[in-house]
Amino acid sequence: MVALRGVNLGGWLVLERWMTPQLFAGTEARDEYEWMQTPGASEALDRHRSEFIQEADFQWMASHGVEAIRIPIGYWILDSDKPYVEGASYLDWTMDMATKYHLKVVLCLHGAPGSQNGYDHSGRTGRAAWFDDVSYRERTTHALEGLARRYKDSPSLWGIELLNEPRTRLFQKKLRNFYKKAQVALEAILPQSVNIIFHDAFTPRLLNGAIMKSTNSVMMDIHWYHFTYWAFRWTPLAWYYQLVIPLHRRLIKRLGRRQPVIIGEWSGVIAGEILNRYDESHHIELCRENIQRQLLAYNEAYAWFYWTYKTQEPGIWSYRSLLETDSTTFE
Repeated sequence: MVALRGVNLGGWLVLERWMTPQLFAGTEARDEYEWMQTPGASEALDRHRSEFIQEADFQWMASHGVEAIRIPIGYWILDSDKPYVEGASYLDWTMDMATKYHLKVVLCLHGAPGSQNGYDHSGRTGRAAWFDDVSYRERTTHALEGLARRYKDSPSLWGIELLNEPRTRLFQKKLRNFYKKAQVALEAILPQSVNIIFHDAFTPRLLNGAIMKSTNSVMMDIHWYHFTYWAFRWTPLAWYYQLVIPLHRRLIKRLGRRQPVIIGEWSGVIAGEILNRYDESHHIELCRENIQRQLLAYNEAYAWFYWTYKTQEPGIWSYRSLLETDSTTFE
């Protein structure tokens, strides 16, 4: 099995300071919520949205083997919610570009009202209040319905992801209920060809089957990053390659028997605690080996999406930068 090859368009319609530091320069803002309250933010945001991703980027992706794009968006993308500013025209344009260049699109709700995880990529750093107020979850479903109605007839729409990386909890009753209600709401709008995707909240065994295929295909999204799990920061790379990545491959195959699995985010980044054990001259080579070994596992999934297509500066996080440096990186 060869997975659908994709990239994320991160740092564009939901801002992340580490990805576009020049945009945040001169401010102490940690996230889009704080940055939008700084002087000149609206004008700077419009420039960023029009310049960071252009038609030439779609041309490049289409000519370099990219088959799909996952687009992080906030609940405010169609309707402003101060200080956030809507960006419907940019998303409309993106869907048109994807159709023109024959790219499949996953619309992923990265930022939910109240924040589903309290991280900057949700739009607002701090408390994950989404779990504490049912009105936030209802507004999230409403935002998803708006996306479904607007883009249901787009030839490029491949899937809608209900929520990105919700906070990990043990039984996830509120999350499961939200997933089920959102699924029913979207299936009433979407053609059956569009996939409904839910994130595993970093507990793939627990959440597998949280919602199942009804009229539309349902897929579970898993994100694996080497540096996020404390044990991997101290496990020798040889062990990680021999034990962990093969385990991930087997898990994808096993979970996939119940419902399709995608890897919505991953990268070649290795935890600094491990990488710094090696001479700096070998770092790029080690990270590329990490990519190659992960590909052996992730090609068992239905699709994978590298994080991310591009960053302000070239490097291991940038799919485009990696491929322009070595065209065999993802083979």
